[in-house]
Amino acid sequence: MSTLAPPTAADPTAPAPPHRWRHLPRDAATMTGRALRLVRRDPEELLVSLLLPIMIMVLFVYVFGGAVQVGTDYVTYATPGVILLCAGYGASNTAVAVTDDMSGPAMDRFRSMSLTGATVLAGHVVASVAKNLVTTTVVLLAAVAIGFRPDAGALEWLAVAGVITAYVLAVTCVAALVGVVVRTPAAAGGLGFVMLFLPYVSSAFVPPETMPVWLRGFAEHQPVTPVIETLRGLLVGLGSDAAPATDLAPTAAIALLWCAGIAGVALSAAAWVFARRRG
Repeated sequence: MSTLAPPTAADPTAPAPPHRWRHLPRDAATMTGRALRLVRRDPEELLVSLLLPIMIMVLFVYVFGGAVQVGTDYVTYATPGVILLCAGYGASNTAVAVTDDMSGPAMDRFRSMSLTGATVLAGHVVASVAKNLVTTTVVLLAAVAIGFRPDAGALEWLAVAGVITAYVLAVTCVAALVGVVVRTPAAAGGLGFVMLFLPYVSSAFVPPETMPVWLRGFAEHQPVTPVIETLRGLLVGLGSDAAPATDLAPTAAIALLWCAGIAGVALSAAAWVFARRRG
């Protein structure tokens, strides 16, 4: 007489059944909508995300701008840097949201649902990009209100939107990776300080040639600098030794390669860690 073998537990690291991949777009859209609703239900975070760009813009232009000589109006020089500064801060909040999911009861609910785990991360990433594009618009409006006058044409504005989206996507993927690695929201929140620090050591607010030699080398070759130079050249045509305004193509290519590399590595690592912890 034959006996039935006892059922075995499913391997949490095994690939998802093929039929589940058909639902990826639907699951990703659902998780994106959920992440956006979480932002809407946290009015304090939303208010800070909208007010912080204006406060930083006013601080740099009216407090620091008079003491910094860059050969042009400081609001013209600093606006691209403020855009990335605020985008990085906004993207860092993704780390806290992901950590909340990983350590809270939501993950137990996700385990019981027939959805692909990667769509949880995808929802947070897409929602962060959308939120930070709104923040970028606020920065630009605030800059125009205090004297910023871009001379970009339609194609330049499209290129600006593409570069900013690529940068926000890259830092959001890094934030998602931090969110699945750390164990507490407080630790995840520490990423915001790193995101706020990196643009300072670039060409965002002062020319790199004014820095010490050892620091100038880092400032000229870190990821933020080519992004800043590309945005500055597209918006107002200001160039530097690293990115002449007459030839932005090489600098733009470097900026996009940095963003693509960072996003690809960070998102792949985040998905792998997420699958392990979710299992």
